[in-house]
Amino acid sequence: MGITTLDNAVVVVTGGGRGIGLAIARALAGRGARVAIGDIDEALARRAADAIGGFGGYLDVRDRASFAAFLAATQAALGPVDVLVNNAGIMPSGPFTDEPDGLSDAQIDINLRGVIHGCKAALPGMIARGRGHVVNVASMAGVLAVPGLAVYCATKFAVVGLTDSLREEYRDSGIDFTTVMPAKVTTELASGTDTAARGIPTAAPEDVAEAVREAVENRLPAVTVPRYMAPLAPLQGITPHWLLRGLRRTLGDRRVLEAIDRQARAGYEQRIAALARPSATGDADAAPRNSKSTTSQRSNS
Repeated sequence: MGITTLDNAVVVVTGGGRGIGLAIARALAGRGARVAIGDIDEALARRAADAIGGFGGYLDVRDRASFAAFLAATQAALGPVDVLVNNAGIMPSGPFTDEPDGLSDAQIDINLRGVIHGCKAALPGMIARGRGHVVNVASMAGVLAVPGLAVYCATKFAVVGLTDSLREEYRDSGIDFTTVMPAKVTTELASGTDTAARGIPTAAPEDVAEAVREAVENRLPAVTVPRYMAPLAPLQGITPHWLLRGLRRTLGDRRVLEAIDRQARAGYEQRIAALARPSATGDADAAPRNSKSTTSQRSNS
């Protein structure tokens, strides 16, 4: 039997120090959950957790050992994990061929491999107890391609596929799996995109948090934010290509490439660049992959 109430449930939120992750942590704590906040910025995680009466600590989702250690610390502090919210993610933007290999790798490591690590770390305990819920925060960019976000989209498409596959693989285990797919969310991750995202629906972090709350309490397999965007992915599959291309041109889907406010986005881009590990071509100055960088792994958009 899956989780049907958040009251007294132990919930882990990755990338929970700020943005969407923090909003999720606050919302679930407000429903009576005992929340553990993991973040690569340990001090930020501890402050955020203290504010909601939870547990906070260092978590680098790129490192499976770090994930396992954080879940063990959570269990020691709060009890076995009932709900895992894989939220940590980064979103560089710009032309595909201009993106440094190290930054592409960082997206794969955080946005996708981090979700895989979390699932592999949490699932054995959930399987043994016969109950649990895994919430993977993906994006509408995981079902609708966005020019200028090629690698980001690739990671989010992968998270959607991963979650769908796990749902079927463990359908008789008592564990539920939810994909949460927000559109543009008004966090730092979306900074500088006000003009670029004109016409694209937006949501507040609290809207995503409410979607996560609803998904857990109602055992929903997938939810979009805003909810009215749910039909878009199926429509993409049956809409003639020429019509879809025309709609994309009308909506200006290439604005992410052409109308980003780079000055407004500079602070965010600089912080996520610090998460990129050096590539084989030497095109990114970066911290080592498993180092305790103080740059927060931001929530998804």
